[in-house]
Amino acid sequence: MEYENLKERMEKTINNFAEKLAEVRAGRANPAILNKIKIDYYGTPTPINQVAGISVPEARLIVIQPWDMSVLKEIEKAILASDIGINPNNDGKVIRLAFPELNEERRKELVKDIKKMAEEAKVAIRAIRRDGIEEAKAEQKEGNMTEDELKQAENEIQKMTDTHVEEIDEILGKKEKEIMSV
Repeated sequence: MEYENLKERMEKTINNFAEKLAEVRAGRANPAILNKIKIDYYGTPTPINQVAGISVPEARLIVIQPWDMSVLKEIEKAILASDIGINPNNDGKVIRLAFPELNEERRKELVKDIKKMAEEAKVAIRAIRRDGIEEAKAEQKEGNMTEDELKQAENEIQKMTDTHVEEIDEILGKKEKEIMSV
């Protein structure tokens, strides 16, 4: 039984989950929030970080400094059109994004959202487990695997699943702590 493919798929699921969490605003400025925003740069959709320097001089401030000043307005428009919920402050040279302090209600809402994301990631991991077990059963039916080998494969796949689900819980716990302690 080939476990590498299953393990790889589970790790991709965890990486996707971690990337989604990085985009969740926790009250402190995180440049990852800009990853999905693209501007029209000479006819090509281009991520902001490829046309500007992005820095975080303070805990709740992101400064975007374009290398080509002609895209300043484009960046501002793209941020306004996105759903990050922050109004850009354009002074003609740089764009500042000031993150407001999160209130208790908003924090609880964010925690609820990230728990939902975690559950979706766990469901994806379990689906991968199911695929792996079905594959093992098919192997056994074809006579390529004994009953004992099937049980061993199922146990191995379950261990892998448990490990990856625990990893999701750890990542969730860290993010939850970060949101609630800002």
